[in-house]
Amino acid sequence: MSTSLILYLCVVLAVAAQRLFELRIASRNTAALVNDGAEEVACGHYTSMRLLHTGWLVCCIAEAAWRGTPPALWVAATGLIGLLIGQGLRLAAMRSLGPRWTTRILVMPGLPPITGGVYRWLRHPNYLGVIFELAALPLIFGGVFSAIFFTAANLILLLGVRIPAEEAALVRVNDYAAHLNAQGRLIAQGSQQ
Repeated sequence: MSTSLILYLCVVLAVAAQRLFELRIASRNTAALVNDGAEEVACGHYTSMRLLHTGWLVCCIAEAAWRGTPPALWVAATGLIGLLIGQGLRLAAMRSLGPRWTTRILVMPGLPPITGGVYRWLRHPNYLGVIFELAALPLIFGGVFSAIFFTAANLILLLGVRIPAEEAALVRVNDYAAHLNAQGRLIAQGSQQ
């Protein structure tokens, strides 16, 4: 096994460890929110999301092992930059949401939408970050198939199920419609606070 493949496997394992750590945070936040009266919606897609993310990590390793040799330096660098952008967006979203960040769709009646931090500029920074990560991590070692397949599958779940369910629940419970009308679909229109 080449040094570059070993280094890539370490990166994938670090991302996997990070995801497991974040699941613990999300689980703790979910329990606290539910205890305070939050309602979970559209939970049927959650298993698909978990399988997608697990399969992504496994396929990153499998495709890299199958390829055996690293891609051109510019491909690896592009993947690494994309991963760092994705990580930055997700961590900024987690920080802005604080104890309201979770991997499930939870709505709490009466809570206003988060409009500070990264949410001043982007409506769904966490999801955008995940899109970057799903495409970028496989590309670090030239995993074009994994990058395309998992990014496309994630977009189908995000755009077809998760974002519409999340926004519909927020409109129903928190008068989120006024916020939606004042903001762009993905890019926020101005900086509300």
